[in-house]
Amino acid sequence: MSHAPKKLKFLIDVDCGTDDAQAIMMAVAAPHVKVLAITCVGGNTQLENVCKNVLRVLKVCNRSEIPVYRGLGTPILGERINASYFHGKDGLGDVPDADAPGIENIQKEHAVDMMVKLATKHAGQLTLIATGPLTNLAMAVRMDPSFPSKLKDLYIMGGNMESRGNTTACGEFNFVADPEAAYMVLRDFTCPTYIATWEHSCRSKLSWEWYDKWVNMGTAKATFIKNIYALSMKTSRSEKEVKEMVAGAGFVSCDAYAMAAAIDKSTMTSSIETVVTVELNGKFTRGMMVLDLIDELKRPNKAFVMNGCDLEKFKVLMENSVK
Repeated sequence: MSHAPKKLKFLIDVDCGTDDAQAIMMAVAAPHVKVLAITCVGGNTQLENVCKNVLRVLKVCNRSEIPVYRGLGTPILGERINASYFHGKDGLGDVPDADAPGIENIQKEHAVDMMVKLATKHAGQLTLIATGPLTNLAMAVRMDPSFPSKLKDLYIMGGNMESRGNTTACGEFNFVADPEAAYMVLRDFTCPTYIATWEHSCRSKLSWEWYDKWVNMGTAKATFIKNIYALSMKTSRSEKEVKEMVAGAGFVSCDAYAMAAAIDKSTMTSSIETVVTVELNGKFTRGMMVLDLIDELKRPNKAFVMNGCDLEKFKVLMENSVK
């Protein structure tokens, strides 16, 4: 008697901007993935918008049964920043939907409480994918120091490996938005950890020809993506942006690279296994991820910093997400 393979169990933590939306759509489209919950953190936009955006994405995917939880809206220290210039003030390109689900559909329990509960209930089986600032994760390990050891693995979109910034000279947005949280997570999480950095995302661009075909597939999901990305595409396709970004012109959906690796690890073709940390005090480097390639910190828990992507497999996951 044959048995169907067990589904991967996902917990997704987002600051739902456009690329977080794409990552969620990729996860819920994967037939071997079961998304147990989505937790929200302030980042690309304010927390209330993040919550509404997740509900809206799930409705587009006909997956409104997935519970959504409100987490922390401000960083552990420092001022809250956002990325409204790129993702729009509402985080989804400022193209409102009058029929979008209301905030009353958010679960009452706090996101951090639910993260700890789910990790305990599904010990050794739960994959956590974090595509926003790591504030909720840092608080979870403070509430329950055993939280990381209960996870199967952790996938992060954030940080950088060559000090190339997109928010400050040397800092990537998610880590700059809450450097203390990123520092705590990279120090305290003992589960296998995989990081899709800013440079990795930029070096894994898809052609604009592919993008134009993708968003014009004619499905409701493809049209949704086309609409919410319209604002950010004005920036991404400009000559100035092409010159400034790593590795030339093309479409980048940063959070989707971390999600793709969680769904299918073979999309990650190579990685750098090393201890990583985050600079907290530098005038120009606060929030920068640091690769400890000479083992100066003497920490046992190393991370796998992604350094190569199978773009053909990645394209299939992207295309499946909008069918």
